[in-house]
Amino acid sequence: MKTALFGGTFNPVHIGHLILAEEVLRQIGCQRIIFIPTNIPPHKEIDDPGPEIRLSMLTESIRDYPFFEVSDCEILRPGISYSIESIRSLVGANSVEPKPGLIIGDDQAEGFMAWKDPDAIARESTIIIMHRKYRHEIEFLFPHLYIDNEIFPVSSTGIRERISAGQAWRALVPHEARKIIEANGLYGFDRNSGNTSR
Repeated sequence: MKTALFGGTFNPVHIGHLILAEEVLRQIGCQRIIFIPTNIPPHKEIDDPGPEIRLSMLTESIRDYPFFEVSDCEILRPGISYSIESIRSLVGANSVEPKPGLIIGDDQAEGFMAWKDPDAIARESTIIIMHRKYRHEIEFLFPHLYIDNEIFPVSSTGIRERISAGQAWRALVPHEARKIIEANGLYGFDRNSGNTSR
């Protein structure tokens, strides 16, 4: 397996995303991670500044990581974003090799049967499960690999809440994402408060 796909809203991208991606590189031995920000996620509503801004935050944040890439295939595809469509799109365009890795959290694995075409996803990718909710390995019906990672107490939801409440948050996101959040007043950040970092 040369490539692993890492989908999500990345709203905003945070240090936990990058650390987990590095763990996949280290433990699985693949050559690159492709981050795929969703257009419209199928299983949750989000406080969304817009897919283009989320894409920009992610693209800028991984610029100095030689083994990380970003695909805008879901943002360019209208409507709800489905993993099986992204896998087929990237493989069909020869952007990735057949049967790439697909990184999901154990919380997502619990509801995997509700995803669109779970059997096809399992056939057409190698599922890589990471710990996000549980410290133990949960049962999963399909062939998969499990990453031995720590659970980081950081989430995009928590970061948005901290920004909105005026609490400390900047150390939780990459420098480039922080600048975009501040410049655009995202997630309730008050650009007029004077509490900006350089």
